[in-house]
Amino acid sequence: MRTIALLACHLALCCAAAAHAASPAPKAIITFGGLNERTGVLFVAKDAGLFAKYGLDAQVVHVRSGPVGMSALASGETQFHAGSATGASIGAMAGGLDLVFIAGLINKLDGTFVVNPSIRAPADLKGKRVGVQSIGGGVWMFTLLAFEKWGLNVERDKIQLRVIGDQSVLAQALATGAVDGAYLGYTFGAQMEKQGFPILGDLGKMNIPFQGLGLMAKRAMLDRNFETAEKAVRASIDAIRFINNPENKSAVVRSLARSLRLDKLEDAEAGYEMMRTLYDKRVYPDVEGLRNVIRILGRSSEQVRRLKAEDLVDDRVVRKLEKEGLF
Repeated sequence: MRTIALLACHLALCCAAAAHAASPAPKAIITFGGLNERTGVLFVAKDAGLFAKYGLDAQVVHVRSGPVGMSALASGETQFHAGSATGASIGAMAGGLDLVFIAGLINKLDGTFVVNPSIRAPADLKGKRVGVQSIGGGVWMFTLLAFEKWGLNVERDKIQLRVIGDQSVLAQALATGAVDGAYLGYTFGAQMEKQGFPILGDLGKMNIPFQGLGLMAKRAMLDRNFETAEKAVRASIDAIRFINNPENKSAVVRSLARSLRLDKLEDAEAGYEMMRTLYDKRVYPDVEGLRNVIRILGRSSEQVRRLKAEDLVDDRVVRKLEKEGLF
């Protein structure tokens, strides 16, 4: 009887272990709107198997704009959105969506502002057509912050903002003369410069406080699925390390070229070089950068003016990972 009892106990333990091993990895959908090297950290995390390394079945999905990503989060269709502090994300927060930044992967303004050869100085943009991806989105916000730095005002200076599409489409619009200038990431900016379109400014050198690429989630989701959020941030930190390791250059370039739909691998070289300097090692969300965005957007929205930057951040995951010595 004792032998039978021991065998039964052993079988029960084996079945439990097998059931645990067979349990599927938690799923997560991460959306992003900006098609450029800034979101390369997501491409690399997926292609290099870093989400899977931490037991996360992650889908990385490109959406047409920030508002689409916000809608998907609000409905519960997705768990995370990788994006910047923009009219879309901050507007959603002001409107009552319990959205927070759980990590800050890029905590600065970056990218280039590219113009047609007839424009020699920022003042030449007065009365010109400037392309954006969407009103309220990341490209729109980067453009307004650059204009502010240059002393330009869209209304006063009669600058025409035209909604064109993602950065590949913006580059085409600039090449065909449909617009006179546009914000482009470093990859597309370098391509346009080779074709004779000058870079009017490198936003990364303007020292403008800004919450760049961050990982956002609903606070309620974070409370319910803290472990899933932790896995997503761990994979992102690993991806940053992977990108910064020169031995992984060819893999990173392939990921970037494939995700940006570039014809040649060498077209991704400029983006790769910038990726190695873009991402923060301490991945805390940037409260000062959030204040700057609230200031800009609050000019035309009382709801946004009421926001406090500290309330838009939940750094529980990154605090835990820092205590572990992950960064």
